[in-house]
Amino acid sequence: MDHPLLMMNLMGALYWFDEALQSHIRAEGWPEVSRAQSLLLANIAAGEHRATRLARNLGVSRQAISQMLADMEARSLIAVEQDPDDKRARVVNFHPDAAPLRETARRVLADMEAELGRRIGAKALVSLREVLKADWGPSPRAGDAGPGS
Repeated sequence: MDHPLLMMNLMGALYWFDEALQSHIRAEGWPEVSRAQSLLLANIAAGEHRATRLARNLGVSRQAISQMLADMEARSLIAVEQDPDDKRARVVNFHPDAAPLRETARRVLADMEAELGRRIGAKALVSLREVLKADWGPSPRAGDAGPGS
């Protein structure tokens, strides 16, 4: 992860986490999942359950998230239900049979953060978390005034 473009380093960091997550999922006997499916599982394990927000977090269309959810539901990895608070929305959870998968995902993500802290130092990890949590504002669009326009 030593690229002059920050975006490439951020993607490398994401892949570092995802490869560990996928490796642990396979090692514990769960079915193979794609990177997008793995990221979906990570979002659910982190507490995101609305299908529309999952689609937004993954940067995919409603149609793409619907397809992904249908595939994962057919494999008993997730359960999709109508949101009791909003009949137009759907909520996504781990399938009851996949409760151990949820715990694996949570544990692996926490373990990877701890491992990252050991590798880069606790202070650097806190700084990284704060920088990534900061409000960067809306994404600049073509035609916006400012550098690079």
